[in-house]
Amino acid sequence: MTSPTTLQLIGLLLFTLAVVHTFSTKYFEHLAHSRPRHAGIWHLLAEVEVVFGFWAMVLMLFMFSVSGQNEAVSYIESRNFTEPMFVFAVMVIAGSRPILQFAASVVQVVARFMPFGRGVAMYFLLLALVPLLGSFITEAAAMTLAALMLRDTLFAKVESNKLKYATLAVLFVNISIGGTLTPFAAPPVLMVASKWNWDIGFMMINFGWKAATAVVINAGAVTLLFWRELAVMNQAETAPAAPVPLSIIVVHLVFLTGVVVFAHHPAVFMGLFLFFLGIASAYERHQNLFILREALLVAFFLAGLVVLGGLQQWWLEPILMGMNSTTVFFGATALTAITDNAALTYLGSLISGLSEEFKVALVAGAVSGGGLTVIANAPNPAGVAILRSKFDQQTIHPFGLLLAAMAPTLVAIVAFRVL
Repeated sequence: MTSPTTLQLIGLLLFTLAVVHTFSTKYFEHLAHSRPRHAGIWHLLAEVEVVFGFWAMVLMLFMFSVSGQNEAVSYIESRNFTEPMFVFAVMVIAGSRPILQFAASVVQVVARFMPFGRGVAMYFLLLALVPLLGSFITEAAAMTLAALMLRDTLFAKVESNKLKYATLAVLFVNISIGGTLTPFAAPPVLMVASKWNWDIGFMMINFGWKAATAVVINAGAVTLLFWRELAVMNQAETAPAAPVPLSIIVVHLVFLTGVVVFAHHPAVFMGLFLFFLGIASAYERHQNLFILREALLVAFFLAGLVVLGGLQQWWLEPILMGMNSTTVFFGATALTAITDNAALTYLGSLISGLSEEFKVALVAGAVSGGGLTVIANAPNPAGVAILRSKFDQQTIHPFGLLLAAMAPTLVAIVAFRVL
């Protein structure tokens, strides 16, 4: 390992502070209530989606003061912000009323053929079917759909924090591994699929069936564990939304498909997104309020992660290079908890001469740990932004999520290492 520069050391320090801050958001929420004079800033710092953006701002201020404007601007322009922009666009479209009604209809149709109550079937499918659909509509869209449907059904009717954390943990883990049936939907797979020539056939054989097994086991286990509490999902909604015309649903699905297909081309998908906003405003009566705030916060979070993560290669890469296929699996699972899993696989793609076994182990470990923390997988902040209002003090405690995610993560580990 070469000696790090001062900037790299500062980048590591700020990245570490950001990770610690992520696990301390509940403390800042407490400060907002105990010190009302500055409640606004404490509430801001308690927003988990703001954390990495805040510390990225500190990094840029440091670079401006020490290295000058040219170097700071050059660094920012060298970062790739396609993923934050894509997640923003796909969250807003997937969270629109026509898409939600279509997804709910699909889930309800499938639920009718299941041998247990409608509410239990709906819950199971939101944690099993929707995450697997993420392999085709992208993980971000799947997370948005599942989180919004859970927010408006189960989470709106139950008070049990145990159930909420267990559900959130299974959702995060299943979204992370459920996107591995194809090479284009999960960010950690997307980072390496082209360079390593992984196609759908390769993904299905080496990841897909194992991930699907773990997804079904996780969803089935949490469903059985909270069987009684899930009865509330059988209750009819008090004010069902008026049905959206089929033509409007089809147009929205076309826009969603277009954004997904051109996910790597921001000029194209942002153009489609702006066109979508125009169409949606023309038919405002068929819309609910867009989740613009939540989507912007998630994009801000991911952009901050991109800025801070760009200075972590100097210590992450030597760690990965010093591992064999077994240790890299468990090492990637653990490292994913403190850094985005796509960053790990991207660093792996820069290393030449890796064995196929090592490559598979690296990606499998990265997706297995994708539910442990908010920062572990890019779609996780979307789930937090949508669901946190249903938790105590409107805060999702990172340690609560970490503990709840241990069991489903273990199931994913067993599926990828034993099956």
